[in-house]
Amino acid sequence: MTYQGLIQHYRQYLDLPAHTQAISLLEGNTPLIPMPRLGREFGCELFVKFEGLNPTGSFKDRGMTTAISEAVGRGAQTVICASTGNTAASAAAYAARAGLRSIVLIPEGKVAVGKLAGAIAYGAEVIQIQGSFDDALSLVVEITQKTPIALVNSINPYRIEGQKTSAFEICDVLGSAPDWLCLPVGNAGNITSYWAGFKQYQKGLPQVLGVQAAGAAPLVLGHPVEKPETIATAIRIGKPARGEQALEAAQQSGGRIIAVSDAEILSAQKILASEGVWVEPASAAGLAGLIAESSVGKFEAKGKKVVVVCTGHGMKDPSIITESFTAPKVIPAEYQALVEMVDA
Repeated sequence: MTYQGLIQHYRQYLDLPAHTQAISLLEGNTPLIPMPRLGREFGCELFVKFEGLNPTGSFKDRGMTTAISEAVGRGAQTVICASTGNTAASAAAYAARAGLRSIVLIPEGKVAVGKLAGAIAYGAEVIQIQGSFDDALSLVVEITQKTPIALVNSINPYRIEGQKTSAFEICDVLGSAPDWLCLPVGNAGNITSYWAGFKQYQKGLPQVLGVQAAGAAPLVLGHPVEKPETIATAIRIGKPARGEQALEAAQQSGGRIIAVSDAEILSAQKILASEGVWVEPASAAGLAGLIAESSVGKFEAKGKKVVVVCTGHGMKDPSIITESFTAPKVIPAEYQALVEMVDA
């Protein structure tokens, strides 16, 4: 049967209103990539769920197809979101697909250029505010409470319905839930979604390791972070909208939420790339957390099935790579010059 997008594929498991009209870019169905070399280092079966291969390059498409589909079904003409980048591009793409107007609020100077370019390309009206993501979210919540504009941030319950399908896919490939699931935590919608998905699918429950960046780790610190700072722009959030649900998911699973440094995140990004998987910095947080916990004896992966969720493609936030790149050497267009360079 031809794949028709996650709403069609998993419709029986999705709690969507009858008025929902499916708007799809054939999102989902992303690969669960075995990582045998890295797995041997941990003594486990290690897989990467590469969500960067969704249509707009991030996991956000899973929740956006359901949020936009519901909004279209009830007659919405305009959608709005606050974003650090990935949500903006996804909302703009699905709004464009549905013929809706899309408005995006972003924190000034805090969005990776690859993500901002996507939102613009898809036709969104992008507005920068002099404040943080949390300030932007407060504004979009207020305007959607007072106008017919539809909110498509992860506090929209239909976003969770779409995002939980990644847990279904993991179970479908492995035959059951993995022993451990490691993933980044920003606004906390994704960790909430995965836990909901595993519970509903009834093919076992993993322990969950949620990972925040040390400069934006309110769930680890136990209080909001007024001015979050991290190279991992996708999780640079100081007051997660679904923070309580994320903590609940970690606790119920027998897992935990930890913080790692930017240096650890960038190291994990390089390790993933060395195995052929290029992800944006925030997406490497899950592996960074696995490495950090293993190094201090807090994570026993031996003999286990471990899935690391990589939420966005490296092209979404390439600046950390390009800024550190050394210009290539220039040689004459001559064979001997090439031989001398290769043998050097």
